[in-house]
Amino acid sequence: MQTHPFPSVPHARSPAGAEVRLLIEGETGGMIHSTVPPGQVNRATVHATVSEFWYILSGEGQIWRRDGTGEETTVLRTGVSIDIPVGTAFQYRCNGTDSLEFLCITMPRWPGDKEATVIAGPWTPNAPEGWPQASRDR
Repeated sequence: MQTHPFPSVPHARSPAGAEVRLLIEGETGGMIHSTVPPGQVNRATVHATVSEFWYILSGEGQIWRRDGTGEETTVLRTGVSIDIPVGTAFQYRCNGTDSLEFLCITMPRWPGDKEATVIAGPWTPNAPEGWPQASRDR
């Protein structure tokens, strides 16, 4: 059994550019809290072995997804859930006045940043590389 408090600062930055707080991890998957500040456009990526479920907690944004059957852009707002099946290309951004915050469930658990390949997406990314400032200042 695991119990963890909400981390006060981000642990890392995702390969796409979101600030990530690790919430819990088990044999079959993991859960993180992601934050995308207003105006940030993350890098487009595709995962080799991991699928994701997202639940939007707050903020507004958009996500572009493309798979073998087509592509679509979905509005992200509080209460929306989406999936990103393995092999789906995706890119997301925060276009609201507050940060876009969401829970992300990974299945299986995240094997490391080599899992994600950066690709070309519909929007020009402006997300920073590397660790969030809060993590560096600990």
